[in-house]
Amino acid sequence: MTTNVTNNTTTTFRLSPLIRITLLTLYIALTVPLPFLAEVTKAPTPPTLLWIGIAIGFVGLYAVLTERVIVNDQEIKVIYPVWVPSFFRKGWTLSWTEIKSLKPRSTGQGGLVYYFLSQDGKAYLLPMRVAGFNRLVNFVQAKTGIDTTDVRPLAQPWMYVILFFCTLLLLLVDAWTINTAILGNW
Repeated sequence: MTTNVTNNTTTTFRLSPLIRITLLTLYIALTVPLPFLAEVTKAPTPPTLLWIGIAIGFVGLYAVLTERVIVNDQEIKVIYPVWVPSFFRKGWTLSWTEIKSLKPRSTGQGGLVYYFLSQDGKAYLLPMRVAGFNRLVNFVQAKTGIDTTDVRPLAQPWMYVILFFCTLLLLLVDAWTINTAILGNW
């Protein structure tokens, strides 16, 4: 497998827009009806508190989805924007010479994730949900010499397309639920 990796190249890989949009939309579909239902059912939790929680959760989810992977001739690093506190999501940097191997590990759902193993024995998760994942893997192979021909993304794009369309159906149900709650036909 060959790749076009030139000297003095810095490339940034962001989370796939399909994944970002799908997860944010799913979050909205799962949470927005809650304040309306709390009000209609006279739940002990006030709707205002739910709205505040939903907003904080949305910002937290968005922060996680701002992950960027930057590769250049010297290193690979995972970073987040400055507004994301490091105690919430901490990035990492690993020089190409520190990488000893790339090891697969199975997930609880039966998928495979890959970890960089450094010379000092630490493990760093290979970001697998970035747009241009194949380019990233080719860059890793070119810089480390590790065979990456069997490395595949954790989830295929068609899985997120299906989830997105199911989320759109859920949003239709949400619209009906909210409408019913507002009109008092509950």
